[in-house]
Amino acid sequence: MKQLEPNLTVAKNSGKWSLAQWQKGNGDPNADTEWNDILRKKGILPSKESLKELEKEAEEEEQRVLQQSVVKTYEDMTLEELEDNEDEFNEEDERVIEMYRQQRLAEWKATQLKNKFGEVLEISGKDYVQEVTKAGEGLWVILHLYKQGIPLCALINQHLSGLARKFPDVKFIKAISTTCIPNYPDRNLPTVFVYLEGDIKAQFIGPLVFGGMNLTMDELEWKLSESGAIKTNLEENPKKPIEDVLLSSVRRSVPARRDSDSEDD
Repeated sequence: MKQLEPNLTVAKNSGKWSLAQWQKGNGDPNADTEWNDILRKKGILPSKESLKELEKEAEEEEQRVLQQSVVKTYEDMTLEELEDNEDEFNEEDERVIEMYRQQRLAEWKATQLKNKFGEVLEISGKDYVQEVTKAGEGLWVILHLYKQGIPLCALINQHLSGLARKFPDVKFIKAISTTCIPNYPDRNLPTVFVYLEGDIKAQFIGPLVFGGMNLTMDELEWKLSESGAIKTNLEENPKKPIEDVLLSSVRRSVPARRDSDSEDD
């Protein structure tokens, strides 16, 4: 026992040992040995009841960490990877995997539905009901009525192609004006209608509305965003008001008066 005390003192001064530390260096702490009894009395080892609780907590923690690791692996996998590793999973794994597979599939379908356009579709009058009126719930449709040979119509078609790629969740379509509306006057071209679920939300008719051939894609984007059809990242209208441009031109053309001129007056 005399040889035992110094070791106990060192152990006690070091604090209580963890279950893992004890098992690593001294075997089973649950064993009914004189050594373990002495260590329990000294407070170096916990009681048997406490040891059982510690073991249970350790097992639960190990399972929790393992489960988190497995779940994280599932979350990081693509649909293809889940299918490739399907044979390696047990029954419990398969239930979790199926849940993630359905989740990933739903996300993929939502992305495909949201980004299913990306270009300007050409339609005729017979397609109008299907492509516009019955376009779908929550779907914005932008229709450009145009005619060949009108430069501003060609410019807007060019800008709409760029916007269609930028906003693939919006349906951009174009049609020769008289195929949709018989005898539609050329003076009203270009014309752009904005629809939501078949209801017209905005209309832009005639060249003056668009500002002529100086129209930029950003200006058209801003104009369409005001109708709610697209969510622009532009912070302000890129087109300056005409009054400001005219006023600036007038100011630049009038020379500043000198003080001596004012005194002569």
